[in-house]
Amino acid sequence: MRVIFLDRDGVINKYPGDFEYVKSLKEFKFLPKVKQALKRLNSLGFKLVIISNQAGVSKGIYSQEDLNLITQNMLKELKKDNIQISGVYYCIHRPEDNCFCRKPKTGLIEQAIKELKKNEPEDIDFSKSYFIGDSIRDIETGKNAGLKTILVFSGKEKPANKDNWQVLPDFTAQDLSEAVNLIINTHP
Repeated sequence: MRVIFLDRDGVINKYPGDFEYVKSLKEFKFLPKVKQALKRLNSLGFKLVIISNQAGVSKGIYSQEDLNLITQNMLKELKKDNIQISGVYYCIHRPEDNCFCRKPKTGLIEQAIKELKKNEPEDIDFSKSYFIGDSIRDIETGKNAGLKTILVFSGKEKPANKDNWQVLPDFTAQDLSEAVNLIINTHP
């Protein structure tokens, strides 16, 4: 089984800005070409899983109900285009909570894998599975989990910061669409 783990903000939807959050439905806007890219991955047999830190909940910036509403709407919009998301996993803790699930820790990925294996007898092929994110924290998460990594520049991170990166991604791409092209060219 091949799996693509995706960060949400800056990969799937418009990045709200540093130290900002997507707090409501009206603030959630899909990035261009995201739906087509996800559809291509589905058509190639990849399972798609969203893994995202959403500490705004525990900080009281938005509620768990708001996060649930944003997620339900996102999934509903993707389903209209026959895009299948196998799971959405959030860490709502603050960094100081020292939980097991906040990226760059791999708790959410481990949870997702356990859920996927309930429905799919096949093991995950880590050599053909990826973590796609818009921050170095996402790249660390993917590497910590043994996945290939793609850093997209449609959100937080910018190529000009490369000298400050603590870890290097396996690949970089301008956006999710370009990341999907990389995956297809690497694992047709």
